[in-house]
Amino acid sequence: MERRSLLQLIQEQLDPDNTGFIGADTFASLVHNHELPLDPAKLEMLFALAQNNDDGQICYQELVDLISSKRTSSFKRAISNGQRVLPQDFLLDEAGLGIYKRFVRYVAYEILPSEMDRRWYFYRHRPCPPPVFMAVVTLTQIIVFLCYGARMNKWVLQTYHPEYMTSPLVYHPGHRARAWRFLTYMFMHVGLEQLGFNALLQLMIGVPLEMVHGILRISFLYLAGVLAGSLTVSITDMRAPLVGGSGGVYALCSAHLANVVMNWAGMRCPYKALRMILALVCMSSEVGRAVWLRFSPPLPASGPQPSFMAHLAGAVVGISMGLTILRSYEENLQDQCGWWVIMLCYATFLAFAIFWNVFAYDLLGVQVPPPP
Repeated sequence: MERRSLLQLIQEQLDPDNTGFIGADTFASLVHNHELPLDPAKLEMLFALAQNNDDGQICYQELVDLISSKRTSSFKRAISNGQRVLPQDFLLDEAGLGIYKRFVRYVAYEILPSEMDRRWYFYRHRPCPPPVFMAVVTLTQIIVFLCYGARMNKWVLQTYHPEYMTSPLVYHPGHRARAWRFLTYMFMHVGLEQLGFNALLQLMIGVPLEMVHGILRISFLYLAGVLAGSLTVSITDMRAPLVGGSGGVYALCSAHLANVVMNWAGMRCPYKALRMILALVCMSSEVGRAVWLRFSPPLPASGPQPSFMAHLAGAVVGISMGLTILRSYEENLQDQCGWWVIMLCYATFLAFAIFWNVFAYDLLGVQVPPPP
């Protein structure tokens, strides 16, 4: 049955007087008698909406929104209402699933804190389009690293090789007029250890996040962290170059970890406390390694080593902007006041950073080391 015909049937039989409300019991009988093609997640939400109503009725507009697969404020209100009773059976108990559907269920429990959100995602998930953004970024980073490594025959601390720092992809304060470098530095890495760390986190955390929240949200969050990293370096560490995708990686990781902490009771991922500790230890170790390389290079170098400020900038972006994105699963961000406040703050930072890069170096008389 087509969606328009379905809605017309519901309105004619259940709300002929155009009151705007439909009884939950009569709607359930209509579903049973006509075998309407509604997935279990939508049915559960419709009856949850009815339970929240004192008269046991469903708002017709809420019904239209759910059938149209729209996550509106009514949907959010029904999820957040603690008085309604969730289904007793969990998606985790569902048997007879194939390998891919088990993986989708695993991702749902890794990323989403609400059982209703997990069911909604599980029943609506489609393998196409696949999570290509994080895979393409990671593959490109590996290819670029292998090309430079084979050409220079150097796989660790590549920044000590003068040819490496002459790459048109590296961000350097002396090349700040070449705007593409503020983003393309994410394809360059110091060595195998940095590439391995970033690639592992991008695949383990970035891909599941992209599967749940979509390519637009996750790519925007990742690139916002990358851009914030290079701009922060241009303000706070004006003599240092920058390589690596740590700004974007830390934006994803900090957003996910903050989401887990904020929804600790609802998360069902196994060993979450141990995994949280290990993630924090690994991220702190990576920051410590970057700080050590910046201020105490083990070998003589022709100039300053890459800055570590991109790690911190990415973490700030993830905790602020990313937490809003991950907490608003399948909801319209444009309707949320908090989202616009965060976007205004980020836009203000961008405007200030652009002004700084254009004028501050000359006004402050900063002696930038000549680029390689």
